[in-house]
Amino acid sequence: MNAIENGATILVGEDELEVLGYFEMALKCMGYSVETAQDGDEVLACLRSSRSEIAAVLLDIVMPNRDGLDTLREIRKFDPSMPVIVVSGVASPQSIVAAIRNGATDFLCKPVPHEDLGRALGVALETRKVSSTPTVRLSVTNNSVIGVSPRMKEIQRVIGQIGWSEAPVLIQGETGTGKEVLARELHARSPRADKAFLKLNCAALPSELVESELFGYERGAFTGAVQKKLGMFEMADGGTILLDEIGDMDLRLQAKLLQVLQDHEFRRVGGKEIVKVDVRVLAATHRDLEKAIVEQTFREDLYYRLSVVNLHVPPLRERREDIIALAEFLLKKYAVKGVPMPDLTGELQRALMEYHWPGNVRELDNWIRKLTIMRNSEGIARELQGKSKRKPLSPEQVTLEPIVEDPIDVPPRREAAPVLEQVTKAKHQAETTAILAALDSTRWNRKRAAGLLGIDYKALLYKMKKLGIDDQPMPPVMAKAAAAVGD
Repeated sequence: MNAIENGATILVGEDELEVLGYFEMALKCMGYSVETAQDGDEVLACLRSSRSEIAAVLLDIVMPNRDGLDTLREIRKFDPSMPVIVVSGVASPQSIVAAIRNGATDFLCKPVPHEDLGRALGVALETRKVSSTPTVRLSVTNNSVIGVSPRMKEIQRVIGQIGWSEAPVLIQGETGTGKEVLARELHARSPRADKAFLKLNCAALPSELVESELFGYERGAFTGAVQKKLGMFEMADGGTILLDEIGDMDLRLQAKLLQVLQDHEFRRVGGKEIVKVDVRVLAATHRDLEKAIVEQTFREDLYYRLSVVNLHVPPLRERREDIIALAEFLLKKYAVKGVPMPDLTGELQRALMEYHWPGNVRELDNWIRKLTIMRNSEGIARELQGKSKRKPLSPEQVTLEPIVEDPIDVPPRREAAPVLEQVTKAKHQAETTAILAALDSTRWNRKRAAGLLGIDYKALLYKMKKLGIDDQPMPPVMAKAAAAVGD
């Protein structure tokens, strides 16, 4: 596809020339036209001079003269609907919260994979309803669910039966099995196919941000809410929302979601007005929700409301007859016009069939992309054969948290697990130390401590509860001081 076929122009604000070059090349490969700027002032000047031609903005947080957040605030003053995707080398909760609350459409962390960039732009442009751009529509064709195994044929049959309906669907399966593909197929086969399809990963953001992203907020609802923001439910009115990793949603939000499913109405954060919407809700998770109900981390009434139809996507190791068909489909997907496709040699096909695929279809996708780049079937086959000789992971080990995007280079879990546990422990210890230091310096005045830490007061209380700090006894001197000044 070339830029003329796409028709959308993306403005990239980035001061690092190497990164700017990567974004420019990646966007042009996707068919977009590209305008570039190396600081915030250039971004604003470009928007003011040719705003009607710019479809979306890709904006780095750290830039000279005027940083990304200040630039974002200025953009929102004269164009509230312009899609602005913020990019940062540090994906801390504070930076994500700051970007979203200042009006960012999405947040990406460097280095930004090609597919994540394309997906984020697709969602952003669809949200703005740029219907004249062919690449914006995210609904997939009816041939996207690939599989010749009996279980996948059954899923294809069921999708044909339920796609047209308005019923909620719960899609379960291990990470990387293609749950989102099924959701998009359901949307494509529904009467809502020409309307918006929006996705929110419930595990990727703090619960406070998940709420504001889904339901929006009123101006003044919290510090930094300088204007009203529509949530995904309003933007997807008439269309479909996919709640990915629904099993990680906070219990309080589960109650609000249940109300929307039952009554088709809600209130924005900080608002009094009742908003009515018509949205089909699809949900996906790698967790065992029935077990979560027993553990009281997931509402039973919400589970039954979501699972009117329940689809379970089997892992790739349980449907090996689909592997070659999927590989051939992915080869065609990544084929470059005018360049011969690399061969799936007999040796490579055997290696694909013998490998245990802990990362499922996502991992297969990565290997095929590597094949199209390296064009070395024998080398890829040898790598897979080497990995096949390692001890396969059990299904319990395979069900990982959804933060692992590229499982190819992840070492065996028997080596990785202690390292990940140590990293998580160190992170929690660092957060605990920082919060306790802030509390001590403010005589345990939580509101002042939140200000000192640069986070929202409620976010601090959530962190304290999560880390168990609120259960620690306050020193007598601190307790007396806190009582005196009021906490």
